[in-house]
Amino acid sequence: FFIRRCRRATSAAGCILHQEMPKGDERGRMHGFQLWANLPRSLKMTDPRYQDIHAAEIPEVVDDDGTRVRVVAGDFWGKRGPVEGVAADPRYLDVWIPPRVRKTIPVESSRHAFAYVFAGNGTFRDASAPQGVRTDRVSAGGRDAGSESPLETGNRSLVLFDSGDEITVQAGEQGMRFLLVSGQPLQEPVAWQGPIVMNTQEELQRAYDELRRGTFIKR
Repeated sequence: FFIRRCRRATSAAGCILHQEMPKGDERGRMHGFQLWANLPRSLKMTDPRYQDIHAAEIPEVVDDDGTRVRVVAGDFWGKRGPVEGVAADPRYLDVWIPPRVRKTIPVESSRHAFAYVFAGNGTFRDASAPQGVRTDRVSAGGRDAGSESPLETGNRSLVLFDSGDEITVQAGEQGMRFLLVSGQPLQEPVAWQGPIVMNTQEELQRAYDELRRGTFIKR
């Protein structure tokens, strides 16, 4: 995903069905991530759009301590990612923090944010009680924290953030690589089943009725 290219499709609810098959390196290895960004009610039936973005088009910024951030979407450290036109205005970052480096990263308090660790290990400060297996909930910037102890995270850990305007990360002995994603909340109800996301159960049922009748794809 990050080595070769980034593909992004905005799929309107009644306009497209799509299928993708990524290709890894010569051994078939890869990191692949699929992120669904909800559309507001007013845009759910808009025309579908597709972007095919090569790795060379994704800007990277390097801090003095060796921290590397690839900006897939949104603005960060003076760079803007190539993925555009998503209603939630996401900031999608691929972050690498070197071994034993402590880093504070700003996140606007108006945004909802999460981190997904996929290499190495480290500590997110001011964690509340973990939820589920390998899924942790923490508080950004130490605000509304349920615990003063740091939260240890490793590969395939998801961290959700509460209110605040920054997160602090302490990388472990192997360093840590994670996705840091944030976006503006839509403040709309969600009705979701399978690949279809609507606002009400009635809209969801109507969409599946159209899918069964073969009238779901309008164009």
